[in-house]
Amino acid sequence: MIRNLLVANRGEIACRVFRTCRESGIRTVAVYSDADANALHARVADTAVRLPGAAPADTYLDAGLIVKAAVASGADAVHPGYGFLSENADFARAVLDAGLVWIGPPPEAIEAMASKTRAKELMGLAPLGEVTESDLPVLVKAAAGGGGRGMRIVRRLEDLSAALESARSEAASAFGDGEVFVEPYVENGRHVEVQILADTHGTVWALGTRDCSLQRRHQKVIEESPAPGLSAQLTDELHALAVRAARAVDYVGAGTVEFLVAGDKAHFLEMNTRLQVEHPVTEAVFGIDLVAEQIRVAEGHALAEAPPRARGHAVEARLYAEDPARDWAPQTGTLHRFAVPESVRLDTGFTDGDDIGVHYDPMLAKLVAHASTRAEAVRKLAGALERTTLHGPVTNRELLVRSLRHEEFTSARMDTGFYDRHLTDLAFCGTGDPYAPLAAALADAHGRSRFGGWRNVPSRPQTKHYEAAGEEIEVHYRHTRAGLEADGVRVVHADAALVVLEVDGVRRNFEVTRYGDEIHVNATRLTALPRFPDPTAQHAPGSLLAPMPGTVVRVADGLTVGTAVEAGQPLLWLEAMKMEHKITAPSKGTLAALHAAPGQQVTVGALLAVVQPTS
Repeated sequence: MIRNLLVANRGEIACRVFRTCRESGIRTVAVYSDADANALHARVADTAVRLPGAAPADTYLDAGLIVKAAVASGADAVHPGYGFLSENADFARAVLDAGLVWIGPPPEAIEAMASKTRAKELMGLAPLGEVTESDLPVLVKAAAGGGGRGMRIVRRLEDLSAALESARSEAASAFGDGEVFVEPYVENGRHVEVQILADTHGTVWALGTRDCSLQRRHQKVIEESPAPGLSAQLTDELHALAVRAARAVDYVGAGTVEFLVAGDKAHFLEMNTRLQVEHPVTEAVFGIDLVAEQIRVAEGHALAEAPPRARGHAVEARLYAEDPARDWAPQTGTLHRFAVPESVRLDTGFTDGDDIGVHYDPMLAKLVAHASTRAEAVRKLAGALERTTLHGPVTNRELLVRSLRHEEFTSARMDTGFYDRHLTDLAFCGTGDPYAPLAAALADAHGRSRFGGWRNVPSRPQTKHYEAAGEEIEVHYRHTRAGLEADGVRVVHADAALVVLEVDGVRRNFEVTRYGDEIHVNATRLTALPRFPDPTAQHAPGSLLAPMPGTVVRVADGLTVGTAVEAGQPLLWLEAMKMEHKITAPSKGTLAALHAAPGQQVTVGALLAVVQPTS
């Protein structure tokens, strides 16, 4: 019997495993880096062990350090979570060699399937060799790991070399393995997967299907179970292929077999030898706890002959600290307040007051809704996201709500090209509620009318400036004998926390919360702007500023001051939150200054380079 379990991971998945452990009476051990010293997963565990350093390579990717932590803490089992070392056979062996229970498949099964190239060979497939024009488009893909890291779509042969280099660099950073391969890229397919669970007694369950087609940067955003619109024949085929893959490697534990579905044909992608981020939708539909089942299987218990019966539909949305309107740029800062309606399940590694840093994935949480039908589950999830209190950095919350309500999604006609087609409409969604800036100004003005005397002439309008979604907004109001007044709007009530406005006979409440210059009015995020801009905050034309805090991972070969560059030419790459971000030349010209070097840590807004435009 497992009594003390260490999770070799962080954040949301560590907290989720700990929840099951507490319900099962199992003590918990967390590991944390210096960047995670105050992280939620380190605070909620019974015991926590420090991994000195901040970079993943020095902490969560150091197998020896984690095994040492498990032994020192008295743990008798290790759960790998997902990402990091979760699909590393050498890590699994090190855990077993230390006399600990490994909550996962045998190392041999990991080796057979964790490399996507070997998995394809096992399924009778092979990656592309030499790529020709007729093979395009192709997908460059990391052989290890997942989560969309180390993946690049290539549509022109001249871009292949740079894509291979970029994918290798990102894969090595994320998984400690820079191997990549090339395969055909299927346009507008659906990403469908099958959850499997196998015991040591020969039983393999296929726990339905999941659709994970809504993706950005090849990383899933919205997932659901069962995958809608599949024929019974195709569903049976997917289940059979998934079970076949598991039996081919004597699989044990939880895993996922992924496919790209085009029409009524399934193309095998890979097998993930671990728990998936989207596993809660399967848990909701089948009424099981997959982590509890993983632990039971590791203890030697047998599964029932058949899995539980599926009931209803479940949808999950991943809430990220990122700005979809700025190429999904990750965001950092303090998560001041985070509260989700009880109608949905919340899996998160953050709570009020936590800092969102640059070292790890920007996912804040997963919200999961379950209902008897797909339409009801989608409606429930969209409504819960709207009512979520989220005070902190910019997130993808509005994008998620609009995606769930998009006709293409509600009618189940989506595919992996969904955001390629609709991102402009979904992400560039304006500045939020048009009356939010006025409510912020009235809340700020509350009580000021007490100072000074009233005159018989009307007071001059007061002006406030705010920024929302990159746009500057100006609002006007005035103090009168009757109180605060704004043109076209009746001010029913105004204090520092609540403003009630009546517009065209309709009364609306605005809850206002301020954190310095950061203001949240219901679901709208504003930044208060100074009356007089700082004249020193100016940069020369062609200045390239860091869009986020991060690390300069590399500079384009041969790039020096005086180099001629073309518009859109990649100049350097930043890594933030485990993703690479390309910085390109804004116009044709000459590199006039270069302030970035590989390994350099930069803050948001830091000057990286200057391109002097060609006159």
